[in-house]
Amino acid sequence: MVAQPLALNLVKSTMLIFNTIDKIRDHLKHTTQTGKTVALVPTMGALHNGHMRLVKEAVKQADHVVASIFVNPTQFNNAADLEKYPRTVDADLKLLESHGCHAVFAPSEQEVYPEKPSISIRFGSLESELEGKFRPGHFSGVGLVVSKLLNIVNPDFAFFGQKDLQQFFVIKALVEQLNFKTQLRMVPIERETSGLAMSSRNMRLSEADRAEASLIHKALTQSKNRLLRGDSVQSVKNQVTELFKSSDRFTLEYFEVIDTSDFKPLESINYKENTALCIAAEIGQVRLIDNLMLIS
Repeated sequence: MVAQPLALNLVKSTMLIFNTIDKIRDHLKHTTQTGKTVALVPTMGALHNGHMRLVKEAVKQADHVVASIFVNPTQFNNAADLEKYPRTVDADLKLLESHGCHAVFAPSEQEVYPEKPSISIRFGSLESELEGKFRPGHFSGVGLVVSKLLNIVNPDFAFFGQKDLQQFFVIKALVEQLNFKTQLRMVPIERETSGLAMSSRNMRLSEADRAEASLIHKALTQSKNRLLRGDSVQSVKNQVTELFKSSDRFTLEYFEVIDTSDFKPLESINYKENTALCIAAEIGQVRLIDNLMLIS
């Protein structure tokens, strides 16, 4: 398909949309020949202000910004979760255009995976802790699609959100060990006024569930404050467990204090700069994750 400008009401757009690997590569070949730097913002669509913060940072740091929109099936270990994932392509394109994105790569599943993948990427302990433990195969799927995107776009920079903290460190290992030239940038979490981390999954929350979901951020901030004043990791974990037991809507999946070098749970804190508080909980059949670094 030939690249085409996005048609927006009232605004004439110069953002180009590409659906095939050959076309985006051809476009970027001409872009890089002029000496421009390229940034990639990988997304699965259903965009919100958290994604736009990534785009804004990319626009600041690179000459040419490419966003990808692709709901990657290989990172879903739950077929129902994949089916329910929000798809809002028209709104996504308008948001990207209004925030200065230059090009969008929005391929079909067939374009990215013409055949069922026969390879997998393993990440050692990084893929077996926290999210990896509760979502088997998830990070292998993330590694596969990010490898493809980095190979297709060959960006100078790639921007990811801190909300998916473990994912960022998995991708960091991927980039370092496979010698991609791309420099990674982790952008802080964008939050709603209640403190809830912005997520595409929030679209599936009822009004009542959304109000209750602020409990996640409350648990994280209280725990961070307690750890910084010297309370033990175990006592903080116990308090979070009790806090979620008091909620009729929430089911706590995990709350852990981890070292970002391996994401293994800590019993005590040695290096505050590498310590993060990570949480996953389900409300209204919507699974939410969040985190705070102990030292911001």
